[in-house]
Amino acid sequence: MKKALTLLSAALFLGGALFAQPRVIGTHPAHDGKLLTMEETITSRSVYPENPYYSWVNDNEYRYLDGRRWATARIDENLELPVETSWTAFNEGNSLYVTDYKDTLAVAVSNDREIVYGQSVSRNEFGISGGVFWAPDGRKLAFYRKDESRVTDFPLLDIRTRTGELRQLKYPMNGMESEIVGLGIYDLDKGSTIYIQADDFTPERFLTNIAWSPDGKSVYVQVLDRTQHHMRLNQYCAATGRFVRTLLTEDNEEWIEPLDPVYFLKGRGDLMIYRTDNRDGYRNLYLVDTLGTIRRLTEVAADVEYIGNDGVNVFYTSAEVSPVENHLYRIAVKAPAKKALQKAKIGKPVALTPERGWHNISMNPSCTWFFDRYANLDTPGVSLLRSSDGKTTQTLSEAADPLADYASCAVELGTVPSADGQFDNYYRLYYPKDFDPARKYPVIVYVYGGPHSQMVQDTWLGNVRLWEMYMAQRGYVVYVQDNRGTSNRGASFEKAINRQCGQAEMADQVAGLRLLMEKPWVDRERIGVHGWSYGGFMTISLITNYPDIFKVGVAGGPVIDWKWYEIMYGERYMDTEATNPEGFAKASLINKAKDLKGKLLICQGAIDDTVVWEHSLSFIDECIKNNVQVDYFPYPYDKHNVTGRRRIHLMDKVTMYFEDYL
Repeated sequence: MKKALTLLSAALFLGGALFAQPRVIGTHPAHDGKLLTMEETITSRSVYPENPYYSWVNDNEYRYLDGRRWATARIDENLELPVETSWTAFNEGNSLYVTDYKDTLAVAVSNDREIVYGQSVSRNEFGISGGVFWAPDGRKLAFYRKDESRVTDFPLLDIRTRTGELRQLKYPMNGMESEIVGLGIYDLDKGSTIYIQADDFTPERFLTNIAWSPDGKSVYVQVLDRTQHHMRLNQYCAATGRFVRTLLTEDNEEWIEPLDPVYFLKGRGDLMIYRTDNRDGYRNLYLVDTLGTIRRLTEVAADVEYIGNDGVNVFYTSAEVSPVENHLYRIAVKAPAKKALQKAKIGKPVALTPERGWHNISMNPSCTWFFDRYANLDTPGVSLLRSSDGKTTQTLSEAADPLADYASCAVELGTVPSADGQFDNYYRLYYPKDFDPARKYPVIVYVYGGPHSQMVQDTWLGNVRLWEMYMAQRGYVVYVQDNRGTSNRGASFEKAINRQCGQAEMADQVAGLRLLMEKPWVDRERIGVHGWSYGGFMTISLITNYPDIFKVGVAGGPVIDWKWYEIMYGERYMDTEATNPEGFAKASLINKAKDLKGKLLICQGAIDDTVVWEHSLSFIDECIKNNVQVDYFPYPYDKHNVTGRRRIHLMDKVTMYFEDYL
């Protein structure tokens, strides 16, 4: 049985390292076996077993997936049920109602398509994923009111009717008028609604990360101005809606992006936990009292994520071991009486997850137990039940290698220097099946590269997408790298793209790729690139800016010009065309259409409501004007992501394009 060479053995065979001083995390052997089919890469049903899934019902009871059915299990019989309202909020059209299944009450009724109640606002940015927020005792309900009357419509064509139909999408485009958001509070006992008096900034400000005080008397809102350079954490009276005080402010010339509500320390109504990357260069946790005194809680040079607290210990995950690993920690907090935050005693962090890799944590409400689902490069997945001191009480499942019967290809994780030399960028690299260093292989770069992404993690096979393995089985070297602008690396790494989207990202991708191109088994004349959404923007940016390197590209749902993208995301990173004309001109791919030399396929859903059709069609028109040939494939019934059986067609299309031209 012939084994493919690992990265390390290949480097030794060739007399040198693959990259400049690579840091290799691990290897995975290649062996003979079945080849993946396209359907398997999309559905994974015949490859992956039904891994058990665990979630908390309450503090001492959890449910898990047993085959195809849910089952429940208890840790002990001392159940401590959380306070829950018997009322449920629901939407009907743009209106909001509450019901206890006996009576139904109208909270806010809208007969206007431009006024929306109780639904997500700001296009789900700033950590917003819903539109209603219950008070702790369940007797009051905070909800969003969204006024889109000033927002322009963008038409989406639905061809499923006999004559076709235009659907009007409210799409707040960069530099144009935006929605106006309000926050109402409905009192179930009084049957009445008040609105908070958020008069900060202009009416187009954002109201984000809604949080209730434990006694339900106050609501805390992070009010962000439209430029996303200034934020105020405000307290409001839940009974009257009046402004009480500003606890703290955040200001940044690049951007402010609040992603978390405040979390009160259990048993305390005067002390809360707050997360930001604007004070010490990383997303860390801070203690804040209701008068605005602030003190750093986690002092690590790494991004952290809040998990929970029991009033004595605060639990959080952190990238401090490595940006590609995620571990759980607890830190003790002994807080004195009110108005004495600076005298609080903060202990040293205690690590609770010793195994190498990426740990996904789910903790019960009282922070006495947690599920730990982890994997690393060579470990498909382990699920553990652990007590809050980190001790394992039960191993729930250990996944077998789901590719044991398949022709897995060697995969490596390592680092390469960023283009500016200030950071190490992590990559994953897949070698072709039966790799022979005497041969020449084509390379496919899979790229996303945008904010809130981390493609490379020390999880099974480096966070594999099975299409990458599929292509490696068919004789391609597949390279995936994170770059400046992506997440989990601190503010300076993430904000390197400020007002210049695509520039630092391209430089980093090319810097890593050039090191790979030095190897004699890389065919420099056959290098392709593929990505979707921000990755589509990156694909076209790379093939037009570096025509000497990239011969073939497949771009999906690409951003072409940031003036056509929405306000909340686009203005954060690029500002507006009026305030940043040089940045918009440099990032625009309209200006690059004439420079296209290689083969390019663009795919897009025809009813895409995220990256609207104006982007790709405008690029196509510019190619026509410049007599530049380009290939285009729309998916008539799909939005931003092509799903279901049509996704199998899409990935077949992508694969065939590389097979035909690379």
